[in-house]
Amino acid sequence: MSEEKKYFVHPSSYIDENVEIGEGTKIWHFCHVLRNTKIGKNCVLGQNVMAGPNVKIGNRVKIQNNVSVYEGVELEDEVFCGPSMVFTNVINPRSFIERKHEFKKTLVKRGATIGANATIVCGVTIGRYALVGAGAVVTKDVPDYALVVGVPARHVGWVCKCGTTLKEFDENGHAKCNYCGSEYKLEDNKLVPIVEKV
Repeated sequence: MSEEKKYFVHPSSYIDENVEIGEGTKIWHFCHVLRNTKIGKNCVLGQNVMAGPNVKIGNRVKIQNNVSVYEGVELEDEVFCGPSMVFTNVINPRSFIERKHEFKKTLVKRGATIGANATIVCGVTIGRYALVGAGAVVTKDVPDYALVVGVPARHVGWVCKCGTTLKEFDENGHAKCNYCGSEYKLEDNKLVPIVEKV
């Protein structure tokens, strides 16, 4: 880690002008951070990550190898982006039509995980602590704590804040995580935390 900077950038990476990088963040091989991008504290950008321009990335975000975070995408704190997952920012791209004024916003909320090789079609919100399975194609909003898989992605269950699938709900819609002991309740087809232990 550099003495004058409180973050690390590998010599093979490029950081454009007017970029903010938080303390403790590590940017590894062959990355490119474009102008007007803000990266929070204690993030990790793996090999061959591109972010920006005009992108906001929260604190403690992990972006694995070969991911591009395009303009229009926002990652809140503690988001995990698996290897080679894909964001888009135009709903109907054509190489011969300029559509930069039509970028659609994609928001990935706090603590969400996106599995390897998943694709997030622009204009959706992925809820807090949701888990998108590897290879899924997300075409609509994902609720908080939801587990979605498949092509197109469909809601198949619920996950705890710690990432463990909640398998057993009682007759009152209560569930307890077998891993960390957190407790939840289903209300109006939404998972609501009662006690979170992580």
